[in-house]
Amino acid sequence: MQSPLYDSQARLTILGKPPSPADGPAADPHALALNALGWVLGDGDRAARFLALTGLTPDSLRASLGEPGTLAAVIDFLRAHEPDLLAAADALGVEPEKLARTRERLGA
Repeated sequence: MQSPLYDSQARLTILGKPPSPADGPAADPHALALNALGWVLGDGDRAARFLALTGLTPDSLRASLGEPGTLAAVIDFLRAHEPDLLAAADALGVEPEKLARTRERLGA
């Protein structure tokens, strides 16, 4: 008897709905904040401003990458300067409001 997950030519049959954009990194607040951090650090002047305003050093940032407080600091940094928030949201392919609301979803 053949498994219902495979057709007669032994190809995997996908059960369920196809993934939507909401299932991507933007749906996970930690992934979205990490992507936002990547955007922040992609510009030297902006990265220096982020470190100066948060009090983080490159070493402390590396050591705390997965911590909700550090990820919340990234979103707070973007929310404090609307041009950066809009540019980051555009670069990440999300609505600025969704990026800003990520702060509450981080549990920090």
